[in-house]
Amino acid sequence: MAKWYDSTVIRIEDASATTKRFWLEIDEAGNFDFRAGQFITLDLPIGEKRLQRWRSYSIASAPDGSNVLELCIVHLEGGLASGYFFNDVKVGTALRFKDPDGMFVLPEKIEKDLVFVCTGTGVAPFRSMLLDLYGQNKPHRNIHLIFGTRYREGILYQKDFEKLVEKMPGFSYSVALSREETLPPGGQLFDTCKGYVHQVYLEKYATVRPDVQFYLCGWTKMIDEAVENLVAKLGYDRAQVKYELYG
Repeated sequence: MAKWYDSTVIRIEDASATTKRFWLEIDEAGNFDFRAGQFITLDLPIGEKRLQRWRSYSIASAPDGSNVLELCIVHLEGGLASGYFFNDVKVGTALRFKDPDGMFVLPEKIEKDLVFVCTGTGVAPFRSMLLDLYGQNKPHRNIHLIFGTRYREGILYQKDFEKLVEKMPGFSYSVALSREETLPPGGQLFDTCKGYVHQVYLEKYATVRPDVQFYLCGWTKMIDEAVENLVAKLGYDRAQVKYELYG
């Protein structure tokens, strides 16, 4: 039987014009155990039936031994759950959720280079993974995060990833801006391009390598195109591509 937890929202911050960060403190004292990359399913007061009420969100924070979780949620037009979070949830709001779940996690022993490809709030599980690897000083090979959004104002967790570029051996960071007319000035700690995430990995990983593992997280359309590009177009083995769908 799944275990349910009661929590309280203790902090809310704007991450962009359409995205907010929410911190949940679990009422039970002690460590809340989960694996970086997993998600929680909340029971929200937005409908009568379970399928209407239950919504899943990736945990954006690392499993650091605390009882506080962070979620990163985008406001979707007409979305019942995101509308509830943006219009009704305040500091002090009680939220109920069940055990963390999901197999979108890293292996215990990392033996390949990792390429994380994501758009929007699909970056959340990768932030959790990266903070966990860095914070626990876990062995790893090269890791490349490729993040896509429309405008520079939509870049999520930029300072966190810039810090990791400086401090985490083997970590690199690329940003694709699909609708930005001008790119940010040079001298940054990450690469930027005008366009979509696909052009970044198509260029940098055009030569098929057996020692690389791709992780994809985002909306169905992006995932489908990425899988088609990596497997059918470039020729990577299907087992080298893992993904987490957002709708």
